[in-house]
Amino acid sequence: MTVYHDPFGFYQPLYVDKARFYGNFAIQHFLSADLQPYFAINFFAGCFMAIKCFAVIYDFKQLMVKIDDTFRHQGMRRKLVAEIKQKGITDENVLDAIGSIPRHLFMDNSFIQFAYIDKAFPIASGQTISQPYTVAFQTQSLQIKKFDKVLEVGTGSGYQSAVLCKMGATVFTIERQRALYEFAQNLLPSLGYRPQFFYGDGYLGLPTYGPFDKIIVTAGASFVPEPLKQQLKVGGIMVIPVGKSDLQIMKIITRISETEYTEDDKGGFIFVPLLTGLSD
Repeated sequence: MTVYHDPFGFYQPLYVDKARFYGNFAIQHFLSADLQPYFAINFFAGCFMAIKCFAVIYDFKQLMVKIDDTFRHQGMRRKLVAEIKQKGITDENVLDAIGSIPRHLFMDNSFIQFAYIDKAFPIASGQTISQPYTVAFQTQSLQIKKFDKVLEVGTGSGYQSAVLCKMGATVFTIERQRALYEFAQNLLPSLGYRPQFFYGDGYLGLPTYGPFDKIIVTAGASFVPEPLKQQLKVGGIMVIPVGKSDLQIMKIITRISETEYTEDDKGGFIFVPLLTGLSD
């Protein structure tokens, strides 16, 4: 499989719209060019601007990265799946998703050679792509069923969203970093995954779209946000790391009634902090 993706968000549909506008402008004035020199000048100006816009688009596409999902990558994924299985991941649907999704497409080019090592790595905007074991652990803890309505807080580069989509969930994902929000919006559909994307404050969740069967938080929160608890269905599960910036405890929260929740601690993990507000 060959995928073209733009890791820095260079390609902008704006230039396509501009090229279309100037092209139409040139055509309109071409039809009247034999009447007045003014129209002929506008025709050539429109052509020039349309060509310029297409040149910009071409330049952007040259910056886009061609990445193949080769047999070598697939072999490395099989080894990764075996490794996280040894560490205690037993859900076959989770293991199948990890084994199917090309993680290297979600990473900064500088770290692609490390894509199938069981470690977190930096991505854009000072964030990280989570360790595969952590992704698998959180996903397994959610007990995903097909067609579950899932809220993901912290889209990042989109890897966790892809795992959830692969497992048949209906995913609503929210990201506060615009660069990552745009990156994931561009990449995931090209791989066949179509969650609903939102640019917003994860602490607030998506009350308009709730309640949710499952909620997953992919950054370390200093506390459990009350809006997220309220957006969980009765019987629903939320997986969220909570604690200080250097270490968080993974909490599994189950809503058992309109006013009651149970909470289980599942050990220490390290995440980047969950921040409030928007990045710009």
